[in-house]
Amino acid sequence: MELKLHTSIASSSPPFCTYAVHPRQNGTNNCRSIHRKIPPLRMGNPSIQPKLNHHQTLNQHQNADLSHLLQDGNLNQVLELMGHGVFADYSVFISLLNLCEDSKSLELGKRVHEFLRRSKFGGDVELGNKLIEVYLKCGSVKDARKVFDKMTERNICSWNLMISGYTLNGLGNDGLLVFKKMKQQGIVPDGETFALVLAACALVECVEEGLVHFESMKEYGIVPGMEHYLGVVNVLGCAGQLDEAEEFIENMPIEVGVEVWQTLGNFARIHGNLELEDRAEELLTVLDPSKDVADKVPAPQRKEQSAINMLEEKNRVGYYRCNMPYKEEGYLKLRGLTGQMREAGYVPDTRYVLHDIDEEEKEKALQYHSERLAIAYGLISTPPRTTLRIIKNLRICGDCHNAIKIMSKIVGRELIVRDNKRFHHFKDGKCSCGDYW
Repeated sequence: MELKLHTSIASSSPPFCTYAVHPRQNGTNNCRSIHRKIPPLRMGNPSIQPKLNHHQTLNQHQNADLSHLLQDGNLNQVLELMGHGVFADYSVFISLLNLCEDSKSLELGKRVHEFLRRSKFGGDVELGNKLIEVYLKCGSVKDARKVFDKMTERNICSWNLMISGYTLNGLGNDGLLVFKKMKQQGIVPDGETFALVLAACALVECVEEGLVHFESMKEYGIVPGMEHYLGVVNVLGCAGQLDEAEEFIENMPIEVGVEVWQTLGNFARIHGNLELEDRAEELLTVLDPSKDVADKVPAPQRKEQSAINMLEEKNRVGYYRCNMPYKEEGYLKLRGLTGQMREAGYVPDTRYVLHDIDEEEKEKALQYHSERLAIAYGLISTPPRTTLRIIKNLRICGDCHNAIKIMSKIVGRELIVRDNKRFHHFKDGKCSCGDYW
């Protein structure tokens, strides 16, 4: 079984959690658990989702309108009818895969995948791409790659999805290998492909390769856009080549926007180049007065204050909802874990607390950030050494990022956090993003 922890922030409703767990046997994943019978994902009103009588024949249901049932929220009934052999057309599969993507439910995705595999639409490129996208949204690069490899026909979107999926999961080298294979097969890359390739190069700090790919865009008749120039800045910035990044920006043939100077300023802050950081901030303020230093969000820790590493790993995700279970035990676990973290060298970075309260209260506020609570609930409700996966709808703050790195080393587990930009794979005190996110 897998356990996924999902944290969400809303003004009118409390955060909720979902969990995903990886038991391992002899160093391998136990895939059988995926197919266990679990309560089906409920959508809509359960009272209008009647169980089918298994003695009913296909003829009694062959005229069922699956699209209409899906619109009414009767997902379970649709899947059960399909299990009895009721024909699902193309639009039904599109709707089902959209539901999988929206819910980020790996269990639901695998059920729909099996129906699709046995249908006459199994070889459809667009449905195959949609399935890859579902698996990537669920954090399962392995399943996405299986679908990709089995596709008898692929289009440019198929290749772009795989490059993007690897990069978002900290697997930049794998993304570059997909790009290499793509060119070997004679597939012509587009502008989106090169933007994704530059992101992969930045992740693994391949400066020379990134610049070569940027220059090669001309060979395909692609005019670089702002996303490509920004991609080069990211490649140089991640590698610490800040002077080269600044020179590249000054020589850009297009108008330099706020995002470019903001990106350079962030890299200057990470690498501890105070002079460049101040210069970037001045230019940023000129372009956009709302970005004044006084209004800035607190900065992340500088690079020299914490170890920078990258971990490449992958995960599979299951999904179900719970409303803050084990509340008291969770808080006790978190307090104990915080004590261990301090002994391991954790120092709260209260710059990430914007409330006007004293230092002690700021430290307490950081301690109970939603992702930490989610991890605590997962630790007390799952077997040792299982993987926990946390999904946030906001960007993870710098203090939590540093804290979870330390947590992963203390508890001896892999902790995977998906914020609103990328997956962070924490293990043995390291993060796959290399502290660039």
